[in-house]
Amino acid sequence: MRFFTSLLLVIISFFAFAQKDKTTITFTLSIPDPSSQKYHVEMTSSGFNEEIIEFKMPVWTPGYYQILDYAKYVSDFKAIDEMGKELKWETSGRNGWKVTKGKSKEVIINYASKATIAFVANSLLDAEHGYIMPAGVFMYPQNYLSHPITLTIQNYPTWSSIATGLSPVNESKNTFSAPDFDTFYDSPILLGNLEELPSFSVQNIPHYFIGYKLGNFDKIQFMTDLKKIVETGISVIGDIPYKQYTFLAIGPSPGGIEHLNSTGFGFSSKGLDTRAGLIRMYNFLSHEYFHHYNVKRIRPIELGPFNYDKGSPTTMLWISEGFNNYYDELIVKRAGIISQEEYLKEVQERINSYENKPGRKFQTAADASYNTWADGAYGRTDDDAYKTISVYEKGSLLGLILDLQIRHLTQNKKSLDDVMRTLYEQYYKKLNRGFTEKEFREVAEKTAGQSLPEFFDYVNTTKELDFKKYFFYAGIEVKVETIERSEPYFGLAARSKNDSLIVTKVDWESPAWKNSVRSKNIISLINGQKADAELLKTVLQKKEPVKLTIRKQANVSEVEITPGIKIEQVFTFAPVSNPTELQNQILKDWLKN
Repeated sequence: MRFFTSLLLVIISFFAFAQKDKTTITFTLSIPDPSSQKYHVEMTSSGFNEEIIEFKMPVWTPGYYQILDYAKYVSDFKAIDEMGKELKWETSGRNGWKVTKGKSKEVIINYASKATIAFVANSLLDAEHGYIMPAGVFMYPQNYLSHPITLTIQNYPTWSSIATGLSPVNESKNTFSAPDFDTFYDSPILLGNLEELPSFSVQNIPHYFIGYKLGNFDKIQFMTDLKKIVETGISVIGDIPYKQYTFLAIGPSPGGIEHLNSTGFGFSSKGLDTRAGLIRMYNFLSHEYFHHYNVKRIRPIELGPFNYDKGSPTTMLWISEGFNNYYDELIVKRAGIISQEEYLKEVQERINSYENKPGRKFQTAADASYNTWADGAYGRTDDDAYKTISVYEKGSLLGLILDLQIRHLTQNKKSLDDVMRTLYEQYYKKLNRGFTEKEFREVAEKTAGQSLPEFFDYVNTTKELDFKKYFFYAGIEVKVETIERSEPYFGLAARSKNDSLIVTKVDWESPAWKNSVRSKNIISLINGQKADAELLKTVLQKKEPVKLTIRKQANVSEVEITPGIKIEQVFTFAPVSNPTELQNQILKDWLKN
């Protein structure tokens, strides 16, 4: 009986495998007319038994934690079978198309995807180039996210290049494969007449930099420094998990998104002729590169497999994004590109930014992480903005504090690097999954050699961060001074739009706030004169009351705002006198001086 049961299981497994082996999913993408700003997609699904197949477009893309509703860009949907016969279909919800295939062997769907938004999480197509965020262009059959796919790109005839992290099929220049949709959606594509900078290898692994309209700058020095950044990032974890890596400079679009073996990011040579501009770019690329470890592989358990219908909220973006913000500048310092003074100045500026925002009193790092989907990565931008924080900003400071605390508790034998390596080895390589909050805490505390209640209070409460305590471990004295700004303070900003002056920001408890001025109010008169941005700028520079006529929907009121004084906390660093040997060791090893 046991033999028969085992044989039956083998037979069932064989037929299940054989059936899956017969199913295929292929895409062909074409660009008949770039000026239309529409990608044309043909998707063929063959060998599926279901009589009705639901095709879905993701509502978001991993790496950008906002609902983007990509389905709204789809048009001209139609479905046919292998004989060219039209198949019935109907929309399903906000992002689904149900196709009745009956007994047909194949379902071939065709549709167009509008691509007009110059942003790294959206696709773009214009007369000169194309950028494809696959989650926003390619559908998937419901329940088949783990199915392998093949993509053929029919590039526009006058465009010479296709750049992507996808694997080519048989060394093809335009046909690629992915083992599943998670990998497929994680591989942006850049099209056009692109420029490729000199590549470099680390441990025999090639790294490429390819972009659209890169501009003029010292490209040899840039790639030399980028190699140092990559090498230093690798040294934190000690392992390279990809066969090749590609930096995709998509043009002057905002933002950057990390991927398993590539990153797509906005790039402009403007400012690269200055040290400040160059360092900003290095920090940015360091951030996106290190993400291939932290979030793509070292990840909270919620971030994969992904829910493409709803998103994947997690309370741990303060690790995934915040720690990455900590490491990006630190890696550039350890690479020898910036000095200790330059690095500490950047940290000092981040502390001052965080400490002078009221959000730290209202929202925890864990809550900011979970609510990113509603609030945005940097907190809300409406009148409740003062109640929120950025997981990037506080998370980076939490990473710094945890690093210094572990170094102090272990006599500089362990650090946050050890935490990251343990997470990588244990959960990515060994268990092939993400970690839970409890598991992260266990790893951090085991590395530190004791419990860390204060640190996790910083994560889960609004307890004030004790910078003096933690920087002292590295022989750095933190000084705090309360200052009064000399310029008049109204706490108000506005911009012109369609011949109206619209309030864009009001600081919490500022003079403007206390006079009930709020964002989206329209200023029609300033001291009795027709309002415009230049006049507002002029009057706000004077230490005199200003009268504003404000329109709030249908209500019109006049307010008189008396300027106040803006009070800020200023944090500065200085070396402690007579540092101990341990303090010197921690500072040296932390910054790799």
